[in-house]
Amino acid sequence: MHRLPAEWEPQSAVQLTFPHADSDWADLLEVVLPCFVEIAVTIARFQKVLIVCQNEATTKALFGIELSNNMIFVEAASNDTWARDHGGITIEERTGRWIIQDFMFNGWGLKYPADKDNLITRHLYDKGVFDTGIEHAGLVLEGGGIESDGQGTLLTTAACLLSPNRNPHLSKSQIEERLEKKFGLKQILWLNHGYLAGDDTDSHIDTLARLCSPEIIAYVKCDDPNDEHFVELSKMEVELKSLRQLNGQPYQLVPLPWPDACFSEDGHRLPATYANFLIINGAVLVPTYGVKQDAEALEILKPVFPDREIIGINCRTLIEQHGSLHCVTMQYPMGALGMIKQAII
Repeated sequence: MHRLPAEWEPQSAVQLTFPHADSDWADLLEVVLPCFVEIAVTIARFQKVLIVCQNEATTKALFGIELSNNMIFVEAASNDTWARDHGGITIEERTGRWIIQDFMFNGWGLKYPADKDNLITRHLYDKGVFDTGIEHAGLVLEGGGIESDGQGTLLTTAACLLSPNRNPHLSKSQIEERLEKKFGLKQILWLNHGYLAGDDTDSHIDTLARLCSPEIIAYVKCDDPNDEHFVELSKMEVELKSLRQLNGQPYQLVPLPWPDACFSEDGHRLPATYANFLIINGAVLVPTYGVKQDAEALEILKPVFPDREIIGINCRTLIEQHGSLHCVTMQYPMGALGMIKQAII
């Protein structure tokens, strides 16, 4: 029996894949790199950071005096920076041994080039980064499309997992069967409603609703009837209220504030969401956007994670490329990294 751990379980490290001049960040490189550095430096206060980069020396230079022994740098070619979706997904075997599942990443349903990103996990394994086995998972799947409680429940969205450009040869029941076997699942909870304008992942669950514990789901709630999201997110809220834990009890639902709309220079709406937070050892990193709802979002999450520090990081630049804080990270459970003792200086 396999088990897909929850994000709040102890971690070895968090992966970041840094932007470079040949990625989609080329025109915004000078403004986005400080955001990546801030995320890495903040994580390094609590645990290791695995930084995948084009050039180790150049990337280290970005950190200056904030360079930390908790940072591990590995060079690898990449198309882009969304580690949540091209990173390996770790499962636990019955023996307690970790296995990296190397799912196929096809650029969110063939929307963008992903040939280099799809090879990163295997490259890291070949470099000895992981103290695990590795399996080719035989399925197109992104980490941002699934949420696990570590006890056999998976939360996901139909728009993403049933996208015709991901696994068109498989029916819903066949996808469920494969996920149940791969992750040792007892139930899969599907959301059929909810989206964010500007999102190009086909409604990844980590932009909409997040498992915070086996009993708690935090979710985005639109309270403006004039907003284009109001109807769909209201329907999603009804769906969430109908979901049940494995013990038959409803979830404790925690609505997150609806941020003021953010727009790109060309006028299209960007997918700002407070649900895209990252849980790490001792802290929760929450994306903020320079809007008045930022402080409220941080306060709401404090009682949800009473034993962790709640830290806001301005991710306004990240949403210019239609993702946020959780999207650029991937955590690995405690004991999964083989390079964990490697020093960088």
